[in-house]
Amino acid sequence: MKSKWYGLKEKAIKLRKSGLSLGKVERRLGVPKSTLSSWFKNVELSTKQKEKLNNDWKNALVKARVKAVLWHNAQKEKRLLEAKNSALKTLEKINIKNQSILELALAMLYLGEGSKINTETALGSSNPLILKFFLKIIKDIYKIGNNKIKCELGLRADQNPQKMKIFWAKSLKLPIKNFYRINVDKRTIGFKTYPYYKGVCHVRCGNSAVQRKLIYLANLFCNKSIENIQGN
Repeated sequence: MKSKWYGLKEKAIKLRKSGLSLGKVERRLGVPKSTLSSWFKNVELSTKQKEKLNNDWKNALVKARVKAVLWHNAQKEKRLLEAKNSALKTLEKINIKNQSILELALAMLYLGEGSKINTETALGSSNPLILKFFLKIIKDIYKIGNNKIKCELGLRADQNPQKMKIFWAKSLKLPIKNFYRINVDKRTIGFKTYPYYKGVCHVRCGNSAVQRKLIYLANLFCNKSIENIQGN
């Protein structure tokens, strides 16, 4: 019994011999691939036709990859936007002008990133935003002036010390003279540094009292929060 697509067989074979793939013939005529495969099993293709099919396959693969990348990027952007909107909703519930909240935020940051070995208040990071926040709070709440602040840079071998001083001084709005020491990691000699990496800046204010309070505040807050959650 002939299939309902039998009348298209001759046209399908002609298209196949012109170098079209099964997928393209299927889309053009609406004939299922299973049917086309049986029709084409005895169709001999020339070297030129095979090359055309191979090139079409490669081009289709490239297009498919491009589409996949675009789709994944779009999905990533969507997830990032959802995360940002969720964060904004949480932030709307917080009074960021409240000194206690700001001090607690700094304490939690210090518990994770701050210096705890030496008896001084110090924090190092490669992220200018973190250090801007650190400086803003210790200046506003603890009244520590620029004359009490010293900075130390940790750089890779191919980084220009003077340029990095200028970058950090401008980013943190501190005088160049506050950058008193530069340490170069000799293990990085011969390795290229990414342009976005500006080294690590350690900010020190030499006040052990601030350090002690921040660590106590962070630890007490964590313990009280855990006890409160367990109590519920």
